Amino acid sequence: MRYFPLLLIIALISCKGQNTESMKHKFTNDLINETSPYLLQHAHNPVNWKAWNDDTLEQAKKDNKLIIISIGYAACHWCHVMERESFEDSLVAKLMNEKFTNIKVDREERPDVDQVYMNAVQLMTGRGGWPLNVIALPDGRPVWGGTYFKKEQWVNILNQISETYQKKPNKLLEYADKLEQGIKSIDIVSLNKDEATFENEFIESTVKKWSKQFDNREGGMNRSPKFMMPNNYHFLLRYAYQNNDEKLQDYVNLTLTQMAYGGVFDQIGGGFSRYSTDINWHVPHFEKMLYDNAQLVSLYSDAYLITKNELYKDVIVETLAFVERELTAANGVFYSSLDADSNTEDGKLEEGAFYVWKKETLKTLINDDYDIFSDYYNINNYGLWEHKNYVLIRKDDDNSIIKKHKLTKAQLQEKKENWKQILFSEREKRDKPRLDDKTLTSWNALMIKGYVDAYRVLGNENYLNSAIKNANFILNIQLREDGGLYRNYKNGKSTINGFLEDYAATIESFLVLYEITLDEKWLDRSRDLTNYAIDYFFDDSNKMFFFTSKEDTSLVTRNIEYRDNVIPASNSIMAKNLFKLSHYFDNETYFRIATTMLNNVKPEIESYSSSYSNWLDLMLNYSNEFYEVAIVGQEVFEKIKELNNTYIPNKMIIGREAYDALLDNDAILARISGGASTSLPAMVMKQRLTELLELEEIFIMDSIFNSAPISKTDPDFADYQFIGAQDALLYYAPSSVSLDEPTAGTQFSWTGFTGATPAGHRIKRFRMEQLESDRIEGQMAFDYKLVGPDLGYFFSALIS
Repeated sequence: MRYFPLLLIIALISCKGQNTESMKHKFTNDLINETSPYLLQHAHNPVNWKAWNDDTLEQAKKDNKLIIISIGYAACHWCHVMERESFEDSLVAKLMNEKFTNIKVDREERPDVDQVYMNAVQLMTGRGGWPLNVIALPDGRPVWGGTYFKKEQWVNILNQISETYQKKPNKLLEYADKLEQGIKSIDIVSLNKDEATFENEFIESTVKKWSKQFDNREGGMNRSPKFMMPNNYHFLLRYAYQNNDEKLQDYVNLTLTQMAYGGVFDQIGGGFSRYSTDINWHVPHFEKMLYDNAQLVSLYSDAYLITKNELYKDVIVETLAFVERELTAANGVFYSSLDADSNTEDGKLEEGAFYVWKKETLKTLINDDYDIFSDYYNINNYGLWEHKNYVLIRKDDDNSIIKKHKLTKAQLQEKKENWKQILFSEREKRDKPRLDDKTLTSWNALMIKGYVDAYRVLGNENYLNSAIKNANFILNIQLREDGGLYRNYKNGKSTINGFLEDYAATIESFLVLYEITLDEKWLDRSRDLTNYAIDYFFDDSNKMFFFTSKEDTSLVTRNIEYRDNVIPASNSIMAKNLFKLSHYFDNETYFRIATTMLNNVKPEIESYSSSYSNWLDLMLNYSNEFYEVAIVGQEVFEKIKELNNTYIPNKMIIGREAYDALLDNDAILARISGGASTSLPAMVMKQRLTELLELEEIFIMDSIFNSAPISKTDPDFADYQFIGAQDALLYYAPSSVSLDEPTAGTQFSWTGFTGATPAGHRIKRFRMEQLESDRIEGQMAFDYKLVGPDLGYFFSALIS
């Protein structure tokens, strides 16, 4: 049997399902009416499979039958094996049909169902994996479970449990009661009433403890199998950069390089497989998942921005070429995955058959260049897998190969392109891995973000167009009239209510789209989806979000997903979204929820850091400075591109191209809040922006929550000065001052400092509306909103 630890539950796969005419098959069950490729794979089993729905569950209660709940996904290798051995066997099917209600579940469509029963199996056995097979009472409460079983084992188990239910039903009922309590005790999050303090020292200590698990020779963690866990390295990349930690930077770059060199990356067709079975990233479990490739594109995009390493750029370009070629439909939707298994020349289904090579074949195809090729891709003992098959893997960088074989950079590049074209054309003649052609909203949203990140770094307009096309699909097809989202889509049908991860990932993707396009519909939809999630998923008792909507049929328990996995936890994504949206809309409620959520999980973070990497990334927004940059003017998109040429992970962008009378020249307005507090940070960001963009003027806006008095003698007073062609001071304008025609000498006051406009200086012609007043430090202070083209943006300071 094959098992995987709970903390590495990061699977999901695919296969092309065909709704074939029933008359061509000896058996057909209710799954023929489903759209999931995984369910359709089992539609012609002799087992009377039913889909998970209210009708099926109600019928099980009426029949008073035990339920078999069998969970998997389309490309799950051991799911296929158990199907062939047991579910296609007529005698096994007869036993299952007579004594059980049999339910098949696609874990990718129904992660809520999968998590409940995975937790149960973890409690019962200490292990988990797929296929996941659970026997439950007619009311759905589990009493037994495991993963893959051979035919004889499976039959014996079914007979034993069926007999126990007939003769000693109370025994199973008692066990179900105890197990139910255990399941409900998992993933409980308590409200942390301690003060929310997020400090760099805490993060530093966590990373130091985490680093003991690093593999500093091959990258990744010091164990096998090796999962890529993109969010782990996204956080570590950011933390290393912001803290100038060269050792950690070297480790992250080692990991990214080794993954790109490894067999886990398709050296011929681009794209990553799900994980490596060995410590060298050599032999993958060959399925390719949309969610892995989406997040890895984002990761390599930021890594390229920092390092300008051409290897990282190649990975981005080749991965997106794979996604466009293999996982994208004509209407712009992204499919879920490619199977690990494919047919050999003999028509036998084998894992990795599409991707591996025989040495003799390579010698024939590559011909005169074989010696260099075999050295480059290690057609030797290092690259040998099994059955005399080779998985292409790199060991040396290009410069080493160039030096060894006395080539120029251009010559090697030409050879590489030629090799890939030859092998790609040859590989296209083979039977391709099966495609899981269903669409999942959350995974599509991750891919939107991947495309936007690649566009942000590489500037390829096609990437942005792909992102917008898919985002419009979510907006036009997956968004319901009531404001909620659908989870799935296939053959024109969307049938499953969205889960929290669908909302969280979609909100995040719309926010990054807004920051690139400045199309306010993406910002507005992000807010609307957030409000919907608060209405239907929010647990007011602990300020976290349930994974399922309150509109969904109740399961054994209602889980709160908060531990990051290969896809970050839906709660950690939501917390980051709320943090950003609190700044976009000056919404203190959003900010308080995000802060409380992070504080709730803080006590657990140090215990298993890799399961909280997205939370740690959010914590950096609190413990370090966080910048809000508003760009206004005719050159707004050029300024955004220039700004994005530098890696600044602790920023958000707002802007508008048309500014009318708002400003009399182009400028950047940077409204800055410094993490958990709201005081202005030091001059470094202003200097950086000035140097980057070579602007004459940069306007720095204080947070509206700032109440710290500033005086002319304050040692930090210089931090509030404006940098540019002129020197000028920051003033807070009282309501008594007319802003229509400000002149030199006009009196201004700002919480304790009163003075006149210096000679030769003038006030920018902001037309402002007073929003509200508040008494701060014994003086009256006012908040204003810019009038004109509505930026939806609030300021409490006026810059001269």
